[in-house]
Amino acid sequence: MESEPTRVMVAVNESTIKGYPHASISSKKAFEWTLKKIVRSNTSGFKLLLLHAQVQDEDGFDDVDSIYASPDDFRNMRERNKANGLHLLEFFVNKCHEIGVRCEAWIRKGDPTEVICHEVRRVRPDFLVVGSRGLGPFQKVFVGTVSEFCVKHAECPVIIIKRSAEESPQDPADD
Repeated sequence: MESEPTRVMVAVNESTIKGYPHASISSKKAFEWTLKKIVRSNTSGFKLLLLHAQVQDEDGFDDVDSIYASPDDFRNMRERNKANGLHLLEFFVNKCHEIGVRCEAWIRKGDPTEVICHEVRRVRPDFLVVGSRGLGPFQKVFVGTVSEFCVKHAECPVIIIKRSAEESPQDPADD
């Protein structure tokens, strides 16, 4: 009798570095750590649940003041955000398929702390893996940390993966 695979939710997000449309350093590190340290060669024993909590750009235009000339501007903005989210998940799903790990991936829009904790309650993974930027106490006051919120509020065990100093951009708030 085959047992159910261990269901590991990995929260992923896009990089905040301008002109870098890829997975954030922290979420990529959390994903790679999960494969290397948890899944290892037991690909059939795990199922990764890849959640992208997509934060809507406040005005929809990255480096431009809010300029809305037509309904098409809003439609284009929504399509671009959706495409970016799908591109991000495609990266992680492709990696899972390359090594034979089962996975599911989806996008939820909203505040990452609320979205992740809500999805943990809804999906009930065995545990959650999140990345951490390694912000100092001063930066945490202004930026807050998703990982700390998840440790306190997620209804499952949480593993936080810190990025190394070599992987950190010049501004630690960037990811």
